[in-house]
Amino acid sequence: MQPPRRRAFTLIELLVVIGIIAVLIALVVPAVQRVRAAAARAQCANNLKQIGLAMHQFHDVHKSFPAGMRYRSRKYPYRHMSWLTQLLPHIDQGPLWLTTQQAYKISLSPFNNTPHVGLATVIPVFGCPADSRVNQPQFAPRDKIQVAFTSYLGVSGKDLTTRDGILFRDSHVSMADITDGASNTLLAGERPPSTDFQFGWWYAAAGQRSTGSGDMLLGVYEKNVQPVTGGSCAPGSYPFAPGNIANQCAMFHFWSLHEGGAHFLYADGSVHFLSYSAAPMMPALASRAGADVTELP
Repeated sequence: MQPPRRRAFTLIELLVVIGIIAVLIALVVPAVQRVRAAAARAQCANNLKQIGLAMHQFHDVHKSFPAGMRYRSRKYPYRHMSWLTQLLPHIDQGPLWLTTQQAYKISLSPFNNTPHVGLATVIPVFGCPADSRVNQPQFAPRDKIQVAFTSYLGVSGKDLTTRDGILFRDSHVSMADITDGASNTLLAGERPPSTDFQFGWWYAAAGQRSTGSGDMLLGVYEKNVQPVTGGSCAPGSYPFAPGNIANQCAMFHFWSLHEGGAHFLYADGSVHFLSYSAAPMMPALASRAGADVTELP
């Protein structure tokens, strides 16, 4: 008896199957990417909410928000320490806070690791999951050290010179000082680390002119006060606008890897996603006591 003959695929049938698979992939991949982007955006907003809660817990204990960056060594022993580092006891990072306090007793420079192990310690709540670069320490070539980063910078006001926001160098702002209203005043916002990894350090940093500008603090119309040379960034001002991780000049303004805008934390602890069209109103939102309350469209 002859065994039954198996019917093979024809070339046309094979091509049809391949075409169907290609169409399915084309439909599924963007959908998966959208789901991942939505999840990253939700987690990013949740991180800011946790930071906002920690800020208010800090305020309850110290009767003011933390200094945007500690600088005056006589009054504040933790030179160049960021406002984020001061929140460690309020985000379940008590052991790291104790380690940090001990490290400053050993070395007043927070850029020596060791003893300042926090400099290269990744704190997940300080980084937006949309940016994979913040998931691990990165090498800062100019300083030749490993550094951990943040996606969230404190709003210092209009720029590094105005000090009209809530978080700036040696700031000591309480809720009573925010006469524009806590629900109308920005506390922090998104900005990915700089292209060269020299700006955006969460633990401690100097920033522009030792004000913290560009590192843990940023004005909503920030200036570039670094030496301007051929091919470098213009003096500014830099408004809230889309950016690119390959563009070093994007470090001078708030932006995010989300489509259309960025998340901002308000002084009342709420988090809102602002579109880039809100740029003209940002100076009013950034000032704590300018009598310039505004409503977003």
